[in-house]
Amino acid sequence: ITDRVLPGMRQRKWGRIITSTTSGAISPIKNLAISNTLRAALLAWSKTLSAEVAQDGVTVNVIMPGRVATDRLRELDEARAKRENLSYEDVVKLSLQLIPAGRYGDPQEYGDTAAFLASQNASFITGSVIRVDGGQIPAV
Repeated sequence: ITDRVLPGMRQRKWGRIITSTTSGAISPIKNLAISNTLRAALLAWSKTLSAEVAQDGVTVNVIMPGRVATDRLRELDEARAKRENLSYEDVVKLSLQLIPAGRYGDPQEYGDTAAFLASQNASFITGSVIRVDGGQIPAV
């Protein structure tokens, strides 16, 4: 997709490329070796591309969400509850203990971050990884 849209962005001297990945890119998740590797590669690709297109007014950034309250997260928590013979509520409590903000993120918070990065107000932000995780990711 980038190969198709990037030439027009560069010609117009304005564009935004925003990707999303999980914390596995910087803090590997157990039993997800291939996923962790691909996610780290996305960070490297984004950083490399950002330097190549910055002078053309194109920014390239990554959003790294933590646990955002979506249907998918509920499915994952329910699956964990079943797998570990816990109640859904206990799984949520355990998860919240790992999030300094003490709650799951709201999808709107993720969307607001993406909207900001896509705006003119973010024209000097490029090659960055923006965490929307309530402080959950332990890596610096």
